[in-house]
Amino acid sequence: MHAHVLQHAPFEGIGSCADWLKARGAVVTTTRFYESADLPSLEGIDLVIAMGGPMSVNDEASLPWLVAEKAFLRAAIDRGIAVLGICLGAQLIASACGARVFRGRHREIGWFPIEALASGVSSIPVPENALVLHWHGETFDLPKGAVHLARSTACEHQAFQIGERVLGLQFHPEVTPGSLATMLEYSRDDLVPGEFVQSEAEILSTDPGDFTRLAELTAALLDHLTADR
Repeated sequence: MHAHVLQHAPFEGIGSCADWLKARGAVVTTTRFYESADLPSLEGIDLVIAMGGPMSVNDEASLPWLVAEKAFLRAAIDRGIAVLGICLGAQLIASACGARVFRGRHREIGWFPIEALASGVSSIPVPENALVLHWHGETFDLPKGAVHLARSTACEHQAFQIGERVLGLQFHPEVTPGSLATMLEYSRDDLVPGEFVQSEAEILSTDPGDFTRLAELTAALLDHLTADR
């Protein structure tokens, strides 16, 4: 398996996805847009993982590589390559597929539950109700033809799928204790009090079992996206 990672900030890595990839002996390559915007050929790539970041998908004037990245994602989708988008990555998939990305009604940062939808319609294993980590201020319309998989009180569009190989998640299933500490170190200024913004102490007080549960969810989602059909 060859997986290619689209990384937008040094403090938003692939978290528990790394364990899943290592267990499968995957070859992992990465475009680090904060260092270089060079994108590879899609030939031979089996999985694309688009990660989060502090920028907006609408920042094309100041970050022109966003145009090429969206084209790369759309080409991967059109080729039937498995694509997972997390937070900004989900917004990039939505934008690449023609949907609007815009500021949400609420900023959502911290541990809040999601509600699974599309029961009996989707085979993607999104849990019925789960406590997950959020860190976003923007949201998106669903792309045409997408299946709405989950929502939260603060954000209607938390997860969607396109076909069986494309999944966008507004939340962060890949988070680990280490990656969360790094996010807090670099993005602490985002914690402006709000209805759906937890304090640093609240964010760090989560049960250690939540990380294990999310790692299992991440593995199940990646298994589904890359399964032979």
